[in-house]
Amino acid sequence: MDINEQAVEALKNGELEKAAELLNKAIESEPENPLPYINFGNLLAEMNESEKALNFYQKALELDSEAAAAYYGAGNVLYNAEKYAEALTMYQQSHKAGLDDESLHYMMGLTYYQSGRLPHAMASLQRALEMNPDDTEARFYYGLCLAQLEQVEEAVPQFLEVIKQDDQHADAYYNLGVAYMYKDGAEKAIPYFEKAISIQPDHMLALNGKEMAKSMLEE
Repeated sequence: MDINEQAVEALKNGELEKAAELLNKAIESEPENPLPYINFGNLLAEMNESEKALNFYQKALELDSEAAAAYYGAGNVLYNAEKYAEALTMYQQSHKAGLDDESLHYMMGLTYYQSGRLPHAMASLQRALEMNPDDTEARFYYGLCLAQLEQVEEAVPQFLEVIKQDDQHADAYYNLGVAYMYKDGAEKAIPYFEKAISIQPDHMLALNGKEMAKSMLEE
């Protein structure tokens, strides 16, 4: 296991100081290798040192303009800073540089979703699900896109699959409540709102949904 691999292992184990020491050594011994700069960027991103992380990703890209992992890491930092247009550019560059995995398509889907570009979001999330049908969050956001595009009949099976994969997914139960209220009426919706509340008692949307459904039944 070389120094970079040791650093990644330390980072996975939460040993941030050890990872930093190893990466410093890696950079000193191989200053023209982009990999330790990428890994240092990942370490700094983990520590919420966003600007410093971006500087390390930029250094990696100066050494290798096709370093897909540097674009991806920078994309994640920018996404977390809610700079969605910039994040999307980085993810697209990462894809162009050869990265083509489930996590990239998922993050592209989220970025499109946050930008309100729902058809693009669906295409990316669908690609992520093709690569990993058990990606619960990709399926949840795919269902949200369908629901927001008023394709409620198509959204319901997606949310049902989410709660099958994760029976503690409060937001999926809430969205099923909304969908059933829209499709079948308040009576069928209430148990789903109640399940969301039992998982997350402060789920304001589900609390409001339940009250609205009860009011509809009392009319």
